[in-house]
Amino acid sequence: MKKIKSIIFVGLITGIVILLIALVVVGASLGKIVKVGIETVAPRITQTPVTVSSVDLSILSGSAGVNGLVVGNPTGYQSANAISMDKAAVSIAPGSLLSDKILVKSIVVQAPQITFEGNPFGANNLSQILANVKGAPTTNSTTTGQTAAGGAKPAKKLEVDDFLIAGAKVHVQLTGIINKSLDLTLPDIHLTDLGKGNDGITAGELTQDVLQEVISATIKSVGEAASSITNVTGKTLNGTVDKIKSGLGGIFGK
Repeated sequence: MKKIKSIIFVGLITGIVILLIALVVVGASLGKIVKVGIETVAPRITQTPVTVSSVDLSILSGSAGVNGLVVGNPTGYQSANAISMDKAAVSIAPGSLLSDKILVKSIVVQAPQITFEGNPFGANNLSQILANVKGAPTTNSTTTGQTAAGGAKPAKKLEVDDFLIAGAKVHVQLTGIINKSLDLTLPDIHLTDLGKGNDGITAGELTQDVLQEVISATIKSVGEAASSITNVTGKTLNGTVDKIKSGLGGIFGK
């Protein structure tokens, strides 16, 4: 009897070890799959190059880290990229991964680097990316295939309970009214309850919501900084702040 119990115990421990190893292997593979997915789908949303260094994913804890994310600029802009970040920490409800709507508990992005190039209330790289995102298709037929009837499958829905961007640095290359370079730090951008409810939101809609907040915060900071800028003759740029702020409506189509 003791021998049988010993065999059962050893078998149980062996099974647990094999399961843990399998989870680790699958988790590592999923990270690579997510990386490829981001680099495949994101450029179709932003219509710019998007690269990721790596993705760390733990199925057991529901935690993920997106490392070295870089969003390139639209054609015609000179800056190397529009947005870059060392790491975004993501917390997901593991049980939702196979459901119709993925529940993301939190996303935290620390100190991303943002480049704003162009006219604050005219053509600029961030508003062009936003326009691209708004025009992106809301289906994922290009990545998940077709339905049996030949139609495109609806995009996977998301719910993001908490999205925080902290300590964002903005490198501003102003053109239009003035030609000036600025380095600014944005106030924290904190969004909650994105996609709350049954409907959820798509990845494109999430990108649009976040990008609009980034652009709005950037324009506001540029407007505040412009009051202290002087032109080559030393004349204070009176009225620039109001003009920049008035451009917000034009950027967002309000």
